[in-house]
Amino acid sequence: MKSIQDTADIHRPVVWVTGASRGIGKEISKHFAFIGCEVCISGRKLNTLNAVVKEITKLGGRAYAFQMDVQHPRSVHGVYLKIHKKFGGVDVLVNNAGISSFKPFLDTTMKEFEAIIETNLLGSISCVKEVVPEMAERKSGWIFNIISMVARKTYESSSAYTASKDGLLGLGKVLREELRQYHIKVVNILPGATETEIWHPKIREKYADRMMKPKSVAASVVAIFQMPPDLVVDEMVVRPMQGDLS
Repeated sequence: MKSIQDTADIHRPVVWVTGASRGIGKEISKHFAFIGCEVCISGRKLNTLNAVVKEITKLGGRAYAFQMDVQHPRSVHGVYLKIHKKFGGVDVLVNNAGISSFKPFLDTTMKEFEAIIETNLLGSISCVKEVVPEMAERKSGWIFNIISMVARKTYESSSAYTASKDGLLGLGKVLREELRQYHIKVVNILPGATETEIWHPKIREKYADRMMKPKSVAASVVAIFQMPPDLVVDEMVVRPMQGDLS
């Protein structure tokens, strides 16, 4: 199968990936770039984003960095306007930005709850609010929500993270039904344990052989995007071969 890069005149899908400076977001950006998309990556640290852009460019892809704090709707709106000005719109939104704090409920402060929910849930809502009107008008588009197995399986010391990801899972389900009439595909991705910096280094070291690689999760996302246009995967659970961490 040919990639988009093989055809000079074809429209290059514009992909916006949040939280793209590392981990799953970085790999998703690289995978979309590899198939010839115009990849817009956003995150709080511009120097880290620029490093990702440089890496993608060296591989022959196209990527552009946009500094953004997803907790602030004004910041999200400003980045969307820049992307729209440059490309005329967004074809694919990947809601990947996320933070966590693995503490028992009694030890988790309200400030921590607010930060996690503002980033993981409200930040995703802000991004969706920006792209959906133009997608609906165009009658096409994709929204990928990178969630977590915590939305399916109960883990202690993850109350704030679970609340945010459960909320995003529910949001995706409702959006899917409401936006179907506009041919907007909404896909919820639920990865199991993945070797990213969201885990403490000691845990990553201990369970490295039981965690998926970020590039594996990214490959599954792009595989869905490349499926025949008359179908959509509503939800996909991806787990390590050895099963979930307990």
